[in-house]
Amino acid sequence: MTAVKAGLIYFALVFAAGFALGTIRVLFLMPAVGETAAVLIEMPIMLTISWIACRFVVRRLAVPPVFLDRVIMGGVAFALLMIAEIGVAWLLGRRSMSAYLAHYATLAGGLGLAGQIAFAAFPLL
Repeated sequence: MTAVKAGLIYFALVFAAGFALGTIRVLFLMPAVGETAAVLIEMPIMLTISWIACRFVVRRLAVPPVFLDRVIMGGVAFALLMIAEIGVAWLLGRRSMSAYLAHYATLAGGLGLAGQIAFAAFPLL
């Protein structure tokens, strides 16, 4: 149960930061430098925030260094992130599920997905 709670908190911390940075990326960076460059600028910041949030949650909740517990933490956080991103894409961007998934075939979308997978893997590290 600790791993599930850790995943929820990890997701919440990173999603809050990502929502704020994503707003800056979409409103200011993308028009100035393009989508791919904006993602490349944002990604190291988000990965750093994710790493710090992961360490904080693991230490604060004393998530055991057991493979299954860490996979559950990362898996819960990743699943919630995907659900939240689909919701935000639909609510704010008015994108259909097929358009959302098609975006992953672009360079910017693929880079974003790679960052999200790293986010999910951080509890294992």
